[in-house]
Amino acid sequence: MAFGDFTIEKGSPLPMGATLTKSGVNFSIFSRHAKAITLALFENDTPDSACKGLSLDPKKNRTGDVWHCHIPGLEAGALYLYKADGPFQPEKGFRFNQYKALLDPYAKAITDPLYWDEKGAYMYNPGDPALDLSFSYKDNIYTLPRCVVIDDAFDWQGDQPLNYPLRFSVIYETHVRGLTKHASSKVCHPGTYKGVVEKIPFFKELGVTSIEFLPIHEFNEEEINRENPETGEKLSNYWGYSTVSFFAPKISYSSDRTPGANVREFKEMVRELHKAGLEVILDVVFNHTAEGNECGPTYSFRGLDNSIYYILDGNRRYYKNYSGCGNTVNCNNTVVHNLIMDCLHYWVIEMHVDGFRFDLGSILGRNQKGNVMDNPPVLENIAEDPILRHTKIIAEAWDAGGAYQVGWFPGGRWAEWNDKYRDNVRMYWRGDPFEARYLATRLSGSSDLYLRDGRKPFHSINFITSHDGFTMNDLVSYDGKHNEENGEENRDGNGNNYSFNTGVEGPTNDITVSMMRERLMKNFFTTLMLSLGTPMILGGDEFGRTQRGNNNAYCQDNEISWYDWSLLEKNSGLFRFVKELIAFRLRHPGFMRPEFFTGKDGRYNSAPDITWFDEKGDMPGWDKLEYCLALRLEGSKANNLADRDDNDFFIMFNSGAEQSPFTVPDAKSKKWFRSIDTALPSPDDILMPGMEHPIPTNGIYLMKPRSMAALISR
Repeated sequence: MAFGDFTIEKGSPLPMGATLTKSGVNFSIFSRHAKAITLALFENDTPDSACKGLSLDPKKNRTGDVWHCHIPGLEAGALYLYKADGPFQPEKGFRFNQYKALLDPYAKAITDPLYWDEKGAYMYNPGDPALDLSFSYKDNIYTLPRCVVIDDAFDWQGDQPLNYPLRFSVIYETHVRGLTKHASSKVCHPGTYKGVVEKIPFFKELGVTSIEFLPIHEFNEEEINRENPETGEKLSNYWGYSTVSFFAPKISYSSDRTPGANVREFKEMVRELHKAGLEVILDVVFNHTAEGNECGPTYSFRGLDNSIYYILDGNRRYYKNYSGCGNTVNCNNTVVHNLIMDCLHYWVIEMHVDGFRFDLGSILGRNQKGNVMDNPPVLENIAEDPILRHTKIIAEAWDAGGAYQVGWFPGGRWAEWNDKYRDNVRMYWRGDPFEARYLATRLSGSSDLYLRDGRKPFHSINFITSHDGFTMNDLVSYDGKHNEENGEENRDGNGNNYSFNTGVEGPTNDITVSMMRERLMKNFFTTLMLSLGTPMILGGDEFGRTQRGNNNAYCQDNEISWYDWSLLEKNSGLFRFVKELIAFRLRHPGFMRPEFFTGKDGRYNSAPDITWFDEKGDMPGWDKLEYCLALRLEGSKANNLADRDDNDFFIMFNSGAEQSPFTVPDAKSKKWFRSIDTALPSPDDILMPGMEHPIPTNGIYLMKPRSMAALISR
């Protein structure tokens, strides 16, 4: 049919979004308070494309609060937007604007954007005393990206989500673009989903099980209006924690920019990662959107029903801001709750992802007035949902409004980013005195946080570094943050990093300092891999990536953030250590036990599952421990609740500046062999199975300053 020759049929209110039918496309969108909805269809994705506006009849094309229609003859690839007309009464929470084109909240893809909004072209509503920037008489129908009708059909070749149990997982946090954008990555499709696929051999060599991506939901990279004061380069939204469209994979991460190709390329990436045995976890940002505060742009939710989608202040002109980003999504409103569940179902069912990490997850526990709830419906439903039952759900258990719920996150089976683990381990290896007792708690699974409500050690996502903060190399190279290039006069970023520059701030040619920095990084990695809980490493740490002391590189889409793969050869000893350490963990069920230690004997041989020592071989005086700590793990399958016996282990820690002799307990009918010693150079720092070195027969092991060692019995 000729473009514009459309018939508007009644259609169905479900499913939401744009759905292919046998004869066309069904459109469905929510708006409770709109007086009129217009569906705009486009002939193609060029800026001056022909456009046809179709007004929906509120009597025929509305069921309850859902506007819907069926357009026969449309096919996959059809492009569309909406307009919603209604009251513009900010003081009552209504911000309808008939001039604004709007994205479908359920759009599965949007076109490659030319512009995101008409910055600098706002025309204020003289009737509004707040001069709200969200209102403009300027029609943006030709400058907003367009929604794309997607055909969900795809050749998955039998693929299904892998859904590894958390306790058998090693998570690798990375960024789709940053992973391969640097010229040193030597891939054919840098900065894209295809580029990730090209790095599968690297992931396999490293040995991780799960790839956690920073946000891939569509966002506006150009929303930051600042320049790097040192280079003059325009800064951008690199991390992507500013979602525009929750169902749409980011098109700029696709090598093919034609409408809808990003969906195919994302699915191809997931399929190929799964073939290689690698899970896919998505960082999702349901706590706020890119529309910001009352002065922000209108892309979708604000123009469709502002008072439903956001938590508003008492003066409903303004927004509650528990996210620190201008607005807070009204997650426990039924409409928004349903959108979140539909979104998670889509990414699991149609996109085959294995899990989600919920940014500022505590916001999902706030009610419609912003108060933290005891039993938040959306969190409980995510935890108990039958489709998501084996999907990983990981909370960042805090928000910018003061809610801090690490160890107390509601909803049953949630895992949590454990920042107490991060901080306690950092302080211990920085050399803070009397931190050994806190280290012991974190090593043994953080029972102080998770035992209370029946959760397990693996619900603690243990990490030393993440995207938000220093890289591990910078953690041992800088005492303070250096974020001047962000254009905020170094005011941004966390100023309390528990870091230690080893005597020199930043890069150094001092061999002694460099060797100590590598030792400290090996300490961090070894502590992480030998702790109960689910380990997560920050991508690039395994070969010493640096951000030049920037601990908040959210706006640096450049070589500050991109992985410099030449470091893989330069720091080959560190990389070898990390990959062998991951393999060491995954070989031994004692480090992946499903229950907390009891300190009791599980097989009646007078050997408790865990025994603690000071450096003299005595029971620790916990209040007196300064820098030295040791533990023995008994490896029987009864003690580890495993399907096979493991080795026994004796692990020693010395965070002090002086060497210390440790008394090693009797191995009974076996002998102790050195498997790991972070003070030794590569390759002696970690030895292959069967190649471990016997320790001296006098039962004394000399621990170098700021080092740790693991002995294995056989």
